[in-house]
Amino acid sequence: MHPFTKHAGVVAALDRVNVDTDQMIPKQFCKLLTREGYGRLLFYDWRYLDGEKPNPDFPLNRPRYRGASVLLTRANFACGSSREHAVWGVLDYGFRVVIAPSFGDIFYNNCFKNGVLPVALADAEVDELFRRAEREGYRLSVDLEKQTVADDGGLRFEFQIDPARKESLLKGLDEIGLSLQHANEITAYEKKRQPRAEMHDPAGVDLTAATPR
Repeated sequence: MHPFTKHAGVVAALDRVNVDTDQMIPKQFCKLLTREGYGRLLFYDWRYLDGEKPNPDFPLNRPRYRGASVLLTRANFACGSSREHAVWGVLDYGFRVVIAPSFGDIFYNNCFKNGVLPVALADAEVDELFRRAEREGYRLSVDLEKQTVADDGGLRFEFQIDPARKESLLKGLDEIGLSLQHANEITAYEKKRQPRAEMHDPAGVDLTAATPR
C-alpha cells in the first residue's frame, strides 16, 4: 500500500447522495482475480451507454474532470453491500481522496486498507466545495499530517481521523503490514509455544492431562 502524506489534484464533483457500492461496481464484475482493472468498471451503469460508449450526461465523463484524483460527493457515499471492489475501483480509477459528509461504514474502513483517504466534512463545507468545483480545473490539496483540505483561494477546512488509521496511512501499512511490524514477537511466541503444542492431538485435547482408564 502506498503511503499517504499529502496529495494535490483536480476535483471531480459527483453531486449525488446515497451512492451505493452495487452501483459503483455492479455484481457481475466482482470476480476479477486481482485488484487491477476495476477503474474501468467504476460506476459502470451510469458511466457507459451500450457498447461501453461514454455517457455524456455522467459527470465523471466531462473533459474537465479528466485526470481528477480527488472525488467530491454527497452524504452516505458508498452505502450498501460490503464489497471491497468499490474501493479498488476508486483507487484504480485514480482517486486518492474521497470527500463527503458521510460514508458507508464498510467502505470507510476499506479505504484505509487500500491507501485511499476518506475525508468527512460538514454539509456546509461540502456545499462550499461544490460551489468552487464549478470552476474549470479546480484543485484541492489534502494534508493528512495536518488534517487539512485547502485550495489556492484561501479555503482551509480541518477534518478528523482516528489516530491509528492516520498512522497506518502515513506509513503505508495495511492490516498485513501492521502485523508484520511484530514479526519478531510473533516468531518468538510461536517458538515458545511449539513444544507445548506438540503435546496436543489434532482435536485440541491436552494429552499431558489425559489419564489412562
